[in-house]
Amino acid sequence: MKNRTSSLYMVVSITVIATLLVVILGAFAGGMLLGPTLLENAQAAPPAQQVDSSQQTGPALADEVDVIAAYEQALINLYQTALPSTVDILVTKKIDTRSLRDFFQTPPDTPEEETPDIPDEFFNQGQGSGFVWDKDGHIVTNYHVIADATEVEVVFSNGTTASAEVLGGDPNADLAVLLVDVPAEDLQPLPLGNSAELQVGQLAVAIGNPFGQDFTMTTGIVSAVGRTIRSGNTPFSIPEVIQTDAPINPGNSGGPLINRHGEVIGINTQILSRNGSNSGVGFSVPINIAKEVVPILMRGETFQYSWLGISGRTLTVDLAEEIDLPADTKGVVVMDITKDGPADDAGLHGSLAAQEATGDSDRFGGDVITAINGQAIDSMEGLITYLATETHPGDAVELELIRANGQPETVTVTLGVRPSPEELNQAEDE
Repeated sequence: MKNRTSSLYMVVSITVIATLLVVILGAFAGGMLLGPTLLENAQAAPPAQQVDSSQQTGPALADEVDVIAAYEQALINLYQTALPSTVDILVTKKIDTRSLRDFFQTPPDTPEEETPDIPDEFFNQGQGSGFVWDKDGHIVTNYHVIADATEVEVVFSNGTTASAEVLGGDPNADLAVLLVDVPAEDLQPLPLGNSAELQVGQLAVAIGNPFGQDFTMTTGIVSAVGRTIRSGNTPFSIPEVIQTDAPINPGNSGGPLINRHGEVIGINTQILSRNGSNSGVGFSVPINIAKEVVPILMRGETFQYSWLGISGRTLTVDLAEEIDLPADTKGVVVMDITKDGPADDAGLHGSLAAQEATGDSDRFGGDVITAINGQAIDSMEGLITYLATETHPGDAVELELIRANGQPETVTVTLGVRPSPEELNQAEDE
């Protein structure tokens, strides 16, 4: 009986060990299957003396080791190619302390020698990232990196430091262009990709200076495309934003997000975080927007966006039922209209006006936009994207509406130029 029990124990043990090996090797191999496709022009894996596959336990494991080596080499190639094109941006900003003096008040009887000497202004230093756009010395970064800067310096990976001139910035897209006086032969522009062709799951690599740690590389994937986020500088939103899980932290702002070919697909701009550190949700301005905006900023001009002059929200099933529309109706409910804006001039009506007129805060009496120029609109994000990518100021567009009385109507609106935040505030005050 004892021998029988021992034999049974041995069989069970061998079975468990074999099962574990199969699971481990299967997961290991599955995770590496994507390796050969990471970089089409990747160099060959390191020679056998670096990874001696002959010492491994079987040909399958040796092949997996070779795949790991190829994967590592592909990432090394990407970093070494992009590094000379990536820069560290140091900014100095003047802080006016006169408005803060109330926070430093001392009792009236405080001796003069104990009264703190508060300067009228002091200087604060910040840091961001950027990359070389062309051989003429243009550097691209985020607008919020250089906003209100009194001095800007660009540091290259080889230690070269150059003063930079801010040629222009676009707070709406969170983009800015700098100019440095560096010999063209020392500048290595990064090739630009096509963000419209991105697919979820593709490799994404971020290079920048997180927390002041110069020239750091992090990797991940494209987690989502077509996001719409607030610019952080104005009330307006950036469409077609790339979401990535490649770790992005403060200091990465303005740095490039590149694909497996070493092409820039986005400019890292924001993170979604509860504590200010990376949580696996980062956002990058798509390079296709930068292709439109950057040349304008290089000329010292302001990029002009189409403006409809409304605020709205996506029509949900519950909201559709509240305003007696079929539950499957798609569109955007017009919440508010900017006075004397394009939509106001065309006779659109917002829900907030209906609420004020009736005193009913639960009333949604605004127009519902269901299509623009014949293209169906099913969300506020879709409307923002269409206006940003398919129209220009001065264009006349046809809006298909459902009025508050439930009747369909088509209205022609001549789009204006998106105003600055100061102009918007002034219009609201009036």
